[in-house]
Amino acid sequence: MNIAIVGTGYVGLVTGVGLAEIGHNVTCIDVVETKIMKLKLGISPIYEPGIESLILKNMAEGRLDFTTSFAEGAKQADVIYLAVGTPTGSDGEIEMKYFNQAAVEMASVISRPTIVVIKSTVPVGTNEALQHLMDEQAAFEVSVVSNPEFLREGMAIHDLFHGDRIVIGTTDKKAMNIMMDVNQPFRIPIVPTTPKSAELIKYASNAFLATKISFINEIANLCELVGADVQEVSLGMGLDKRIGAKFLQAGIGYGGSCFPKDTLGLLQIAHEYGMTFPLLEEVIQANAEQQRVLVSKLLGRMEIIRGRKIAILGIAFKPNTDDVREAPALKIMEELVSHGAKVYAYDPVVKADSLDLPRDVVVANSIQEALTDADAALIVTEWSEIKAIQAEDFKKWMKQAYVFDGRNCLDPDAMLSLNVYYEAIGRGGEMKELAVK
Repeated sequence: MNIAIVGTGYVGLVTGVGLAEIGHNVTCIDVVETKIMKLKLGISPIYEPGIESLILKNMAEGRLDFTTSFAEGAKQADVIYLAVGTPTGSDGEIEMKYFNQAAVEMASVISRPTIVVIKSTVPVGTNEALQHLMDEQAAFEVSVVSNPEFLREGMAIHDLFHGDRIVIGTTDKKAMNIMMDVNQPFRIPIVPTTPKSAELIKYASNAFLATKISFINEIANLCELVGADVQEVSLGMGLDKRIGAKFLQAGIGYGGSCFPKDTLGLLQIAHEYGMTFPLLEEVIQANAEQQRVLVSKLLGRMEIIRGRKIAILGIAFKPNTDDVREAPALKIMEELVSHGAKVYAYDPVVKADSLDLPRDVVVANSIQEALTDADAALIVTEWSEIKAIQAEDFKKWMKQAYVFDGRNCLDPDAMLSLNVYYEAIGRGGEMKELAVK
């Protein structure tokens, strides 16, 4: 089947590459010419393990192409996916400007009966509004379908081919059958729904996972007060099949492009319909407070950090991605700088030219550079390279071996055995604080 994808951001590019891989002819459209030029060379604008090899493979086999022209991309398309960004403002309002611009542009170039698929995360009712727009402006019959994505950054290629479900929202039986045929090669269970249910499933899913993360982080804070170990608590909880072990890893809060945006977005949707959502408000507030935990621990130990070198290990909001949207590291660095600290940050993928950082932040080229002569180290992202740091490395490189682990990814016994001062999240059981002498 001939398919066009509007938008070559995270969702659009991964979706387009995946549809080409299962046999469809895919043209990805983006208005940013430099991005399209790089994609034509097989260079991905996003960091996602495995994606560039799939781009090159499907281009070589003639199933994947890229263009800046809406008309060219839509010319032969039976199905057009809209995968345009829908950012959320600080007040939770969902910004639909880019999505609407793309929709109007696409309506003007549709040259045959077409299915238009909403892949972007959009407010409830967007499917209906887009259908009206297409009915008014498209020269041919268009059926609008909601098909939300459930991709984890860093695991998106795996999720695309091994997902739990594919949600398709439409009341058009013909469109439903076509979309089932499009997705059948993935061999993933398909959940047919109404458009409004499909739109809400995405927000509800992410908000629930965010709630689970905030809950275990609150339990971690309680563990520190009562002397329990959150890793033991989460293990005991997660073995209950009603609860499950996923998203029960205590840390410094969630970030990225989905959970912060979608929790705020769902709250805004509820407010628009006159509903209060106190549970979700608490989740958002708890996450904001959790992102300050490491700095609070640091200040509790050192009190004054003005003029001190503080190493930040990990900038991306999670491993295996270069995404820094709502990354806890950025907020942590801002707070450290406000206290007068000299911050040296390291990340295996995120580079300085992609960041807007305070003046007193240096992006180091290696872990050793970040740690050398540092007064303290904050573990922010659990990259494999960071998890592999040994206790002797902290002792050898740092001025003071003070380590604050925001991801519970290092071995406390190894740290304490070498007199490395080590604090983690929610580890109040048998972990003994050992001050460096």
